[in-house]
Amino acid sequence: MNFILLILLNAAILLGMTYILPTVTIKNFTTALLVALVIGLLNATIGWLLRFPLNIVTFGLLSFLVHLVVTAVMIKIADKLFSDFYIKGFIPALIIALVMAIAGSVVSFI
Repeated sequence: MNFILLILLNAAILLGMTYILPTVTIKNFTTALLVALVIGLLNATIGWLLRFPLNIVTFGLLSFLVHLVVTAVMIKIADKLFSDFYIKGFIPALIIALVMAIAGSVVSFI
Protein backbone atom coordinates (compact mmCIF):
# COMPACT_ATOMS: atom_id res chain seq x y z
CA MET A 1 0.00 0.00 0.00
CA ASN A 2 2.83 2.36 0.86
CA PHE A 3 4.52 1.68 -2.50
CA ILE A 4 1.34 2.57 -4.42
CA LEU A 5 0.93 5.76 -2.41
CA LEU A 6 4.54 6.75 -3.10
CA ILE A 7 4.15 6.08 -6.84
CA LEU A 8 1.01 8.24 -6.97
CA LEU A 9 2.72 10.96 -4.94
CA ASN A 10 5.83 10.88 -7.14
CA ALA A 11 3.65 11.09 -10.26
CA ALA A 12 1.91 14.14 -8.81
CA ILE A 13 5.30 15.66 -7.96
CA LEU A 14 6.54 15.07 -11.51
CA LEU A 15 3.43 16.64 -12.97
CA GLY A 16 3.60 19.56 -10.53
CA MET A 17 7.23 20.22 -11.36
CA THR A 18 6.29 20.87 -14.99
CA TYR A 19 4.53 24.01 -13.78
CA ILE A 20 7.34 25.13 -11.48
CA LEU A 21 10.41 24.25 -13.57
CA PRO A 22 10.28 25.43 -17.19
CA THR A 23 12.89 22.84 -18.23
CA VAL A 24 10.65 19.88 -17.29
CA THR A 25 8.04 18.68 -19.75
CA ILE A 26 5.59 15.82 -19.27
CA LYS A 27 2.58 15.08 -21.44
CA ASN A 28 -0.10 13.93 -18.97
CA PHE A 29 -0.73 12.18 -15.65
CA THR A 30 -0.61 8.72 -17.24
CA THR A 31 2.90 9.41 -18.48
CA ALA A 32 3.81 10.80 -15.06
CA LEU A 33 2.49 7.63 -13.45
CA LEU A 34 4.51 5.41 -15.77
CA VAL A 35 7.64 7.53 -15.28
CA ALA A 36 7.23 7.39 -11.49
CA LEU A 37 6.87 3.60 -11.66
CA VAL A 38 9.98 3.27 -13.82
CA ILE A 39 11.96 5.59 -11.53
CA GLY A 40 10.90 3.46 -8.56
CA LEU A 41 11.93 0.25 -10.33
CA LEU A 42 15.24 1.76 -11.47
CA ASN A 43 15.94 2.97 -7.95
CA ALA A 44 15.22 -0.47 -6.53
CA THR A 45 17.54 -2.25 -8.99
CA ILE A 46 20.22 -0.15 -10.67
CA GLY A 47 20.05 2.57 -8.02
CA TRP A 48 20.81 0.10 -5.27
CA LEU A 49 23.81 -1.20 -7.22
CA LEU A 50 25.13 2.36 -7.53
CA ARG A 51 24.37 3.45 -3.96
CA PHE A 52 25.90 0.44 -2.22
CA PRO A 53 29.56 0.97 -3.26
CA LEU A 54 29.28 4.75 -2.93
CA ASN A 55 28.03 4.40 0.64
CA ILE A 56 30.89 2.05 1.43
CA VAL A 57 33.43 4.52 0.01
CA THR A 58 31.96 7.43 1.98
CA PHE A 59 31.44 5.25 5.09
CA GLY A 60 27.73 6.12 4.96
CA LEU A 61 28.41 9.71 5.99
CA LEU A 62 27.04 11.13 2.76
CA SER A 63 24.26 8.60 2.24
CA PHE A 64 21.53 11.24 1.81
CA LEU A 65 23.54 13.07 -0.85
CA VAL A 66 24.42 9.78 -2.57
CA HIS A 67 20.73 8.85 -2.57
CA LEU A 68 19.77 12.23 -4.10
CA VAL A 69 22.37 12.06 -6.84
CA VAL A 70 21.56 8.45 -7.72
CA THR A 71 17.82 9.23 -7.82
CA ALA A 72 18.55 12.20 -10.11
CA VAL A 73 20.52 9.88 -12.39
CA MET A 74 17.55 7.46 -12.42
CA ILE A 75 15.27 10.38 -13.36
CA LYS A 76 17.59 11.24 -16.25
CA ILE A 77 17.56 7.59 -17.37
CA ALA A 78 13.74 7.68 -17.31
CA ASP A 79 13.98 10.88 -19.37
CA LYS A 80 15.79 8.90 -22.07
CA LEU A 81 13.28 6.02 -21.94
CA PHE A 82 10.10 8.10 -22.43
CA SER A 83 9.49 10.40 -25.38
CA ASP A 84 6.69 12.27 -23.55
CA PHE A 85 8.96 13.13 -20.60
CA TYR A 86 11.84 15.59 -20.97
CA ILE A 87 14.21 17.25 -18.50
CA LYS A 88 16.79 19.70 -19.76
CA GLY A 89 19.86 19.47 -17.54
CA PHE A 90 20.85 17.66 -14.36
CA ILE A 91 19.93 20.38 -11.82
CA PRO A 92 16.14 20.07 -12.44
CA ALA A 93 16.45 16.29 -12.00
CA LEU A 94 18.27 16.91 -8.72
CA ILE A 95 15.51 19.30 -7.58
CA ILE A 96 12.84 16.71 -8.43
CA ALA A 97 14.82 14.05 -6.55
CA LEU A 98 15.00 16.36 -3.51
CA VAL A 99 11.25 17.02 -3.56
CA MET A 100 10.55 13.29 -3.96
CA ALA A 101 12.85 12.49 -1.02
CA ILE A 102 11.17 15.06 1.22
CA ALA A 103 7.68 13.86 0.26
CA GLY A 104 8.70 10.24 0.76
CA SER A 105 10.07 11.05 4.20
CA VAL A 106 6.84 12.81 5.18
CA VAL A 107 4.74 9.86 3.98
CA SER A 108 6.98 7.40 5.84
CA PHE A 109 6.75 9.50 9.00
CA ILE A 110 2.96 9.62 8.86
